[in-house]
Amino acid sequence: MRLNALLRPLGILSAAALAACGTAPPAAPAVSPAAPSQAASASQPTPIKVGIALGGGAAKGFAHIGVIKMLEANGLAPAVVAGTSAGSVVGALYASGMNAFELQEKAVALDEAKIRDLQLASGGLILGQKLEDYANAQVRNQPIERLAKPFAAVATRLEDGERTVFTRGNTGQAVRASSSIPGVFQPVAIGKYHFVDGGVVSPVPVDAARQLGADVVVAVDISNKARGQAPAGMLGTLGQSIAIMGQKLGQAELARADVVVRPQVLDIGAADFTQRASALLEGEKAALAAMPQIRERIAQLQAARAEATRLAQQKAAEAQHQACLEQRSRLQKLAGMAGLDGSCPAP
Repeated sequence: MRLNALLRPLGILSAAALAACGTAPPAAPAVSPAAPSQAASASQPTPIKVGIALGGGAAKGFAHIGVIKMLEANGLAPAVVAGTSAGSVVGALYASGMNAFELQEKAVALDEAKIRDLQLASGGLILGQKLEDYANAQVRNQPIERLAKPFAAVATRLEDGERTVFTRGNTGQAVRASSSIPGVFQPVAIGKYHFVDGGVVSPVPVDAARQLGADVVVAVDISNKARGQAPAGMLGTLGQSIAIMGQKLGQAELARADVVVRPQVLDIGAADFTQRASALLEGEKAALAAMPQIRERIAQLQAARAEATRLAQQKAAEAQHQACLEQRSRLQKLAGMAGLDGSCPAP
């Protein structure tokens, strides 16, 4: 009697094992629809998207081209572009599909008369229509949403000081609005509002670049800094006044950038187009100096994404394994208790 009691459990396990061996293994258990898609989406980390935020600075804006040139030369061409004032001009042309060398050619060939239309009016000395027409001609009259790269131009709504980010519509008009320095350019009427230079509220549009989907934002700061001396001329005075007003606000936004590039262009006048080559060179030098920092930040994000992907894959595999275990037959479960069922290998 005692011997029978001892042999009965062994008999059950043997029968279960024989049943498991003698039965064709079931098809792969159905898993919840979310598991395969989750595993597929977690297979590879998404690539890092570099964005560039180009600040305002009138003629200093040629430095932006030098920065873009170095980023492209190092395999880090920006995927999204945001610009304020002069940065919106360079940004729109770059977003249209031009590379840095094409931008450089445009800069060298630029005639000030093509973008400056003097008109004596209470709102400003320059109408701005020529700048709008020039920008539209360069981007082949494509609206912002049809440019080759996502692009944003930042302007200031004159009625209430609201920061406005143009990501759709007339490219040249958005550039004109973003570049309308108060007192120099006449405000731009769009719909029922009027717009002036974006530098009043966002000297370097870091947040706009982030909103476009940038993972790493490289900010290019060419803004004037108060250096204990009065600037020369009306344009210089206005430029420095705007820079002082936006300095504190700009510092807060710059702090949200991953890397800040500061070309040494403070000695270049806001209206001095004769030093465009010097500005471009300073942009190259500043970008090259910042390259280790840019690469380090990208590497940090890549490592974080690789780890997140690994954890997601592990979680998906564990969920699939658990679903497989739960859908086994009763005999398979009994065989599994004896270590004889291999239909659901551990992840």
